[in-house]
Amino acid sequence: MQSGYSDSLSKAELRASGALASVYAVRMLGLFMILPVFALYAEELAHVTPFLVGLAIGIYGLTQALLQIPLGMISDRVGRKPVMVAGLLVFAAGSVLAAMSDSIYGVIAGRALQGAGAIAAVVLALAADLTREEHRTKVMAIIGLTIGVSFSVALVAGPVLDRWVGVSGIFWLTALLALVAIGITLLLVPTPVVSRLHRDTQAVPASFAGVLKDPQLLRLDAGIFVLHLVLTANFVVLPLMLRDNLGLDAASHWMVYLPVLLLGFFAMVPFIIFAEKYRRMKPVFVGAVAVLVLAQLVLAGNRDSLAVLVLALVVFFAAFNLLEASLPSLIAKLAPPDRKGTAMGVYSSTQFLGIFVGGALGGLLHASVGVQGVFLLGAVAALGWLVLAATMRRPRYLSSYVLNVGTRERREAESLARKLTAIQGVSEAVVIAEEGMAYLKVERHALDEAALREFSVA
Repeated sequence: MQSGYSDSLSKAELRASGALASVYAVRMLGLFMILPVFALYAEELAHVTPFLVGLAIGIYGLTQALLQIPLGMISDRVGRKPVMVAGLLVFAAGSVLAAMSDSIYGVIAGRALQGAGAIAAVVLALAADLTREEHRTKVMAIIGLTIGVSFSVALVAGPVLDRWVGVSGIFWLTALLALVAIGITLLLVPTPVVSRLHRDTQAVPASFAGVLKDPQLLRLDAGIFVLHLVLTANFVVLPLMLRDNLGLDAASHWMVYLPVLLLGFFAMVPFIIFAEKYRRMKPVFVGAVAVLVLAQLVLAGNRDSLAVLVLALVVFFAAFNLLEASLPSLIAKLAPPDRKGTAMGVYSSTQFLGIFVGGALGGLLHASVGVQGVFLLGAVAALGWLVLAATMRRPRYLSSYVLNVGTRERREAESLARKLTAIQGVSEAVVIAEEGMAYLKVERHALDEAALREFSVA
């Protein structure tokens, strides 16, 4: 066993993961806070139409999807922090533009500029630079949890802040939060000694073809696309439904969102535990997609019952949370060990494309067929996903593991891969000779970790 190994994150790793999670949270909070209130605010803007409202809500997803992987690659060359600071400045500029606009076109431009500050991939790359290979999964889990908390806080805080400062005030606050994130980046996030490519967290151009041809990964990409299409389309009309159909003042909408989110979260937890403990991931996953279809149909059929709406939203968010948590886990299980970062990059870009399409289609259908048509869109999209999910391969219950083995000759790397595969609990091993890294798929409960670490030079 190599000296210095620890099962716990070091103080430096805890500091880095906490600071980077804060940067991620601050940025996502600003993006999400307008979701529950923008459809109401937009009525006061010049040139507004239902389609343009949906476009304004979702347009940041398009620029985010187009730029996040390229910016991650640029950060390999010029450094992580300069790209993060530049991205946050662009995000702040977009927020200011949206705050100052009295036309829907100005808000659309501001939201597109917000998305252009696409630092998600850079944050994950920096997290990988600052943490040891054996602890990277923990750090990514901390950042992922932060995103979920930010979303929940934003849905509740948006209506409250709207009452106090209005949506333009929320945009100004978002700009301020971006500046706070810059301060965190410069003052609290450590600067890595070396920034290098991490195949478990970053996209590699040479791996795109293999990832984009993998039918199992494409099923999961389609799933996250549909999930965020449905979510975004719902919020094009949900605030209007709460106000116009159910008579709830906009400032009171948080009273619906808070219990719905809490109940949806607690309803989801037992199913996640059951799926992992008893290795029933596929049936639980497929069942959640079916529940998503049902929730959309109930929302489409509901006219003026608050109780039915709340029940449907609890069911919706229980399914949404379960699927949102399961999809990255399935990507990690199904992606080849040396292509996990590329698979996650494609997955994330597809998620943001879903946000864009959901906003645009939601606005278009709201204009042409009304609120019910938007929920029916969600039902049809989720039904298509259900067919794909039902035909996916049963996942293997493997975890990713990265080992620093030092640079080696190609033949030596191939030999080492065979030796690593022979260790108890190792299912797959790929050694990248020039990088000196071994990317593995392992069965955690059976893994002989001591034998594995004998090959580490860390």
